[in-house]
Amino acid sequence: MTHASPRDLLQALFAAAVNAAQPEHCIPRFLPAPPKGRTLVIGAGKASAAMARVLEQHWPGELSGLVVTRYGYAVPCERIEIVEAAHPVPDAAGREAAGRILALVQGLGPDDLVICLISGGGSALLPLPGEGVSLEDKQAINRALLKSGATISEMNCVRRHLSAIKGGRLAAACHPALVLNLLISDVPGDNPMDIASGPTVADTTTCADALAIVRRYAIDLPFGARALLESGRGETVKPGDPRLAGVETHLIATPQMALEAAADVARAAGITPVVLGDSIEGEARDVGKVMAAIALQVKRHGQPVAAPCVLLSGGETTVTVRGNGRGGRNVEFLLSLAVALDGAAGIHAVAGDTDGVDGLEEIAGALATPDTLSRAWAKGIRPRDSLDNNDGHGFFEALGDSLITGPTLTNVNDFRAILIL
Repeated sequence: MTHASPRDLLQALFAAAVNAAQPEHCIPRFLPAPPKGRTLVIGAGKASAAMARVLEQHWPGELSGLVVTRYGYAVPCERIEIVEAAHPVPDAAGREAAGRILALVQGLGPDDLVICLISGGGSALLPLPGEGVSLEDKQAINRALLKSGATISEMNCVRRHLSAIKGGRLAAACHPALVLNLLISDVPGDNPMDIASGPTVADTTTCADALAIVRRYAIDLPFGARALLESGRGETVKPGDPRLAGVETHLIATPQMALEAAADVARAAGITPVVLGDSIEGEARDVGKVMAAIALQVKRHGQPVAAPCVLLSGGETTVTVRGNGRGGRNVEFLLSLAVALDGAAGIHAVAGDTDGVDGLEEIAGALATPDTLSRAWAKGIRPRDSLDNNDGHGFFEALGDSLITGPTLTNVNDFRAILIL
């Protein structure tokens, strides 16, 4: 192994995954020639401001527009206005930005081009409520969904049907202009309708699907939201709608691309990479147990590959918050992994969100080492109690093992690497 330490290598793998999804590396090749008419840029997400800056730098013609990003994620642009709003629970700034974006695309013609820059986080950043739904309703529903254990696909299904802009509605409003979607995926499976709840693509799900999800997770819907779903007035724009005929969509960065970039770094360090999957879902603590079992099989029996190797995976797990901790799916995964490994020698791991924010925290994730549990016990911290309390952030902070990156200006979901020496 050419790196100075396991920690250095794990951090290098995480950095490579994030770097692979930077807009500067993936936007220019997808840009078309300028149209006869106007070029309008709109967008939302944690990477949208960085995407807008790269677009400005490479666009030869006239350009204007508005994108909304998370607080702290803005970058300076000259022709595209950047607005900041709250994530993951929406706020009034996001609602105002969504309304302005919807107004901007009114009255466009067939010679105009709308370039839509969408990345993870865009759903919370475009909180334009549907008929009879207030911003406070959206905030309460979002909080309940985040704590429920619902998958990102399920959460976004509900969000689409309670929105006045998502589920293809923004694309329909752009008609008859051409729409070019440039998407950075943060969702398992890379389905465009799940990325930021699909404001500019068709939606195959229905109000009935959203109601089923609400019932499944016992989400208490306000009266207006329930009425919107039960009446069918919240239905989204479906495939085949003529207003979407001029929409072209490209996935410019995905979790798989990030995993492949990390795999290249591992090979260069003399470590065999094994990509287990780019769309792993489930309860974070359960995924941690499974990954620990695979790592122990490698360590004890050299299967499915001999050490030294690194197990790489992406996707988006969930945390059903039952304790008083702060949640965070990456730290919950990592703590569950550490408990299941029980100090096994030669196994180190990192887990982090590529946007730099795990759950509600300004912390990307954490690192675990063979002595994680023993160091916790020495500080009087009971690892299983921390896990039961959903307090992964508190646990790893106390050990000094939090992974803090600041805003990465991109987002291709979670990154996990388990190094076995």
